[in-house]
Amino acid sequence: MDEDNKVVADTRDSFGKGAARKLRAVGKIPAVVYGHGTEPRHVALPAHQVGLLIRKANAVLDLQIEGKSQLALVKDVQKDPVRQIIEHLDLIVVRVGEKVQVEVPVHLSGESYPGTIADLDAKTLSLEAEAMHIPENIVVDIEGLEDGAQIHAKDVVLPKGSTLLSEPDTLVVLVHEPQKVDLGEEAAEAAAEAAEAEAPEAAEGEAAESAE
Repeated sequence: MDEDNKVVADTRDSFGKGAARKLRAVGKIPAVVYGHGTEPRHVALPAHQVGLLIRKANAVLDLQIEGKSQLALVKDVQKDPVRQIIEHLDLIVVRVGEKVQVEVPVHLSGESYPGTIADLDAKTLSLEAEAMHIPENIVVDIEGLEDGAQIHAKDVVLPKGSTLLSEPDTLVVLVHEPQKVDLGEEAAEAAAEAAEAEAPEAAEGEAAESAE
């Protein structure tokens, strides 16, 4: 386990919004650790250190709770939607060698054929991976792919030790040419519609004049 992932966790026994506000005011984040049949444990974590660690998806923290080490996977991060401040963390107990289910981000590598666009349809894929070796991301190579090319989940090369849980036929990448809009045709159609709208008005005007 990386030493950088060691986080000193203080146990807490005060709850509610007021208690959470007080914790955040002193640079702590309220969190709950649960799983493996253990009683949920409420802890407070150092906000700055944890904020840096959870930039990486599916971070595993080595919590130091009352002098004992407890590995925990970051399962859910609740943030203030406006200020983007971390308000609460859900952590799930993991053990060395254990397999866990995780959503791993998909990154594109390379450039598709000139004049085409590569759309990333699936931004994450669901994998089963060993808790201590969860991949940071899945890299999909799109170098030189031409219009109409598709990459499905079953085509993606997974990191060693990972197993695909997403549907194999999930569309991950679609390469296509941008839609061409002929402004000349659109302008001609608009002019024709305007002329049609004006014609009855002109006819009505002429009829009125002749009646006079």
